[in-house]
Amino acid sequence: MTTRSRMWLLCCLAATSILLSFTAPASAQYPNKPIKLVVPFAAGGPTDALGRALAAAMRTHLGQPVIVENFGGAGGNIGAQLVAQAPADGYTLLLATSGPLVVNVSLFKKLTFDPIKSFDPVIMIGTLPNVIVAHPSFPAKDVAELVAYSKAHKGALSFSHAGIGGSSHLAGEMFNSMAGTDLIQIPYRGASLALNDVIGGQVQLSVLDVLVAAPQVKAGKIRALGVTTKERASVLPDVPTLDEQGLKGFDSSVMFGVVAPRGTPSDILAKLNTVLASSLDEPALRTFLDAQGISRASSTEAAYLSRYLAEEIPKWRKIIESIGIEVQ
Repeated sequence: MTTRSRMWLLCCLAATSILLSFTAPASAQYPNKPIKLVVPFAAGGPTDALGRALAAAMRTHLGQPVIVENFGGAGGNIGAQLVAQAPADGYTLLLATSGPLVVNVSLFKKLTFDPIKSFDPVIMIGTLPNVIVAHPSFPAKDVAELVAYSKAHKGALSFSHAGIGGSSHLAGEMFNSMAGTDLIQIPYRGASLALNDVIGGQVQLSVLDVLVAAPQVKAGKIRALGVTTKERASVLPDVPTLDEQGLKGFDSSVMFGVVAPRGTPSDILAKLNTVLASSLDEPALRTFLDAQGISRASSTEAAYLSRYLAEEIPKWRKIIESIGIEVQ
């Protein structure tokens, strides 16, 4: 081979290499550095615990560290905004709940991101049901008796919840709307405080997530009247749903899902979806979800999360507007 031929061959190989580098899918080199999983709530809470369990499972499938970073505040909006403004390269993800992805767009007067337009859906993980509970001395034993008692004692009953605009508050307001009751909401700074006053008898009723309520129900310190999702909670299998008890279509829960900044390459989104779906099948993570009372989503397709958000946002906007609450 002549010198000129060798030079021509080398130039062709170099050009081919450059062309392949431009045409190779983004996922071919992804990931080649640690991934950040943003939890938009403080460390130590249920969302943080889920994030760390999820990150541990993802590491096995990705071959790179998945680092959980907590950015709490404003009902999850601070962390969500950070991810919305991050580079759309698959290295910054958001583990979100119903707050930033469903409720806050109607609850907050000013929001610096859009739950639909600012993110690409990756996967819906599952939902955490709420449960209506009462002190053991409360006369009502089920939802029908609660509704009857409330209507016979108008304006006399109240329910505690974990905070304005949270899932427990909105579930209680939805109950009022669908059952025709007038339970007075009493906000607390957290679920544990709301729970303590029901146990102590200072408040007749509370709406709490099953993770907080289930141990006290099983201990007999409070009575569960009904679960707020269409299917019974795995940690309280003997407690009927509100739907079963006559409030047809009642469905309220905390949703958990993973999203990426809008514009993330489709092949990276597909790879993340596959990795997360496989992670959710890991025995350790399945055990964790069961112990937390989280019901897995019926589909791992990214489109399922999109459809869920499209249905839930207007549903909760109607409830929020009907009770006239707004956060500056």
